[in-house]
Amino acid sequence: MKKLKIILQYNIIYYLLLFICFLYLIFYFLIYKCDHKYQINDTSFNIIIHSYSINGNKLKINTNNLVCFYYFNTLEEKNNFINSYSLGDSLMVYGTLSKPDNNTIPNTFNYKKYLYYKNIEYILNIKSFYKEKINHNFLYKIKNSIYRRINRIKNNEYLYVFILGDTSYMDSNIYQNYKTNGITHLYAVSGLHISLFSSFLFKIFRKIKLKYIASFILVFIFLLFYSFIVGFTPSVLRAVIFFTLNRLFKIFKIRTNIINILYLTVVIILLIKPGFIFNIGFILSVVISFFLLLCKGNSLFKTSLIAFLSSAPIIINNYHEINILSVFNNLLFVPVISKIVFPFTIICLLFSKLNIILKIMTNILEYISLICSKVLTFNIIFPKMNYLEIIIYYILLIFSFRNKKYYIFILLLMILISFKPFFNTNDRIYYLDIKQGDSTLIISNNKSILIDTGGIIKQEDEEWKKNDKNTMIMSIIPFFKSIGIRKIDYLIITHGDYDHMGEAINLIENFKVKEVIFNCGEFNKLEKELIEILDKKKIQYYSCINRIDNLYFLGTKEYNSENDNSNVIYIEINGYRFMFMGDAGVNKEKDILEKYNISNIDVLKVGHHGSKTSSSEEFINQINPKYSVISVGKNNRYGHPNKEVLNNLKDSKIYRTDQDGSIMFKIKNNKLKIEKYSP
Repeated sequence: MKKLKIILQYNIIYYLLLFICFLYLIFYFLIYKCDHKYQINDTSFNIIIHSYSINGNKLKINTNNLVCFYYFNTLEEKNNFINSYSLGDSLMVYGTLSKPDNNTIPNTFNYKKYLYYKNIEYILNIKSFYKEKINHNFLYKIKNSIYRRINRIKNNEYLYVFILGDTSYMDSNIYQNYKTNGITHLYAVSGLHISLFSSFLFKIFRKIKLKYIASFILVFIFLLFYSFIVGFTPSVLRAVIFFTLNRLFKIFKIRTNIINILYLTVVIILLIKPGFIFNIGFILSVVISFFLLLCKGNSLFKTSLIAFLSSAPIIINNYHEINILSVFNNLLFVPVISKIVFPFTIICLLFSKLNIILKIMTNILEYISLICSKVLTFNIIFPKMNYLEIIIYYILLIFSFRNKKYYIFILLLMILISFKPFFNTNDRIYYLDIKQGDSTLIISNNKSILIDTGGIIKQEDEEWKKNDKNTMIMSIIPFFKSIGIRKIDYLIITHGDYDHMGEAINLIENFKVKEVIFNCGEFNKLEKELIEILDKKKIQYYSCINRIDNLYFLGTKEYNSENDNSNVIYIEINGYRFMFMGDAGVNKEKDILEKYNISNIDVLKVGHHGSKTSSSEEFINQINPKYSVISVGKNNRYGHPNKEVLNNLKDSKIYRTDQDGSIMFKIKNNKLKIEKYSP
């Protein structure tokens, strides 16, 4: 023991452990191949419910080496699952395995990599299941009783948030406001919870005059149990292990820098769970902790500032914008949540009738958050940072703690990164994979043009079936921000079908749009709803125009069909010709050939997702496209693209979003280059 104490006092030991851990991670991810227990053709599985969530009629079950999905057919079936199934239960499941896809829109969340780092190779699509065995483990019984108690309490979303760290039950708009204010870290189970729990327990044990070592053991047992309750999340594991090591070093009088204890914590966790190295919660927890320990913040403002500066590159690379006033938001919200709201949720768990008071508290909290998101918000959009920029940033940040003049260099670096997109003079056209719909982004002459927004057509479901998922907010807007786009100069709606403009209102509400252009013909209900929003926001809009900048709208006449009234757009960029057909059918194609002399198109956006109602042989032969892009959903119910259409396009190189993901055509040095973002 004495030798170990002496060894642990040398700084070099911790650097050596970090280096060994680094080599282990390289071996684990680049050389070692995990032996997955499932084969793609398997159809029956025995699984244990480690955790689950329900969104509308969609059930998600997390278990070892699999993530499982099932759709409830009735509300009764959904309620039966909630009441009859528990964590730890063993299920016999029948279904099919599928491999998760990569992100097909650049710089967005990659679900395949996320699962890979959790050692999950397949998604299980459940067809049927039944309970095979109940878990009688004492710990699981306690965990299930906590979950059931929370579930029985009305307005329980904040009990899920603060006690279990589960934000999936929170309204997405409310969570978005918290995110805008830069305070979502307060709604994740992390070091804040561990600190409050441990401090509270130590105070109690001091009052009853329990010996320090006995107090420490009891606190450690409680924290370990709490980690089990919340599913051993990375940030909680970091906090618990760091707390434990820190206390042990004091008990055994091992003198070392507290940052060394953080290094040892990281090494222990990554040796057990290597995939945590890619977990944003773990990364944020470790990085912020490192800089707080390095700088020793002794006030709430200084702590908030250090946390903001140290987390900035991570936030930017995941959300592509940052609210520089979030430091001040934290001054307001941290004391309120940590000293009032969070402790009161524990009381409400014990005395459920007090939950009405919690509801009043959280309503006030939500209202203040809404006001702050409108007043105390100064969001700056940043493009994705590369590794060199991140390394330089953190080196400057470390130096700035010793000499404040380095803050100027940090500011200059961030200004350069912010303006980086302006140095990219290449024209780019992105045909975005938004499943069964259309959306194309054109970046040319320092202007951003979006042709259609897409929109997944949903059947009118009962309220209990509806789930909260927004493609525009989750994928398309983050993509815009990741490449440095701060506004859309022109939003062009080819026509009023939902799969072309269904996400337009979400775009307008969450992103700056200067002008909107509609097609010819009367406005339908969807277009009128959008116009109401445009009027409120005082955004200019036009319809049935002929030209704007270098975009030509190939108008012929008004038709009785919404599809044939589609805006058909022709644009020439650096000598390359692009054409976008919307959902225009063969009648309009014929009229375009009669009115305009168009041929040798370089890139054709194929009409109506490759439907047989468009892309006639005569039309395709006349315009003679070199490349053809079909925006279409995988395994769509319409059978798009049509075989006859594919045959008509046989002389062109065909790209399909269902097979190729998003496709980018970039004009660099007067040459057309093509990149795919395949599933």
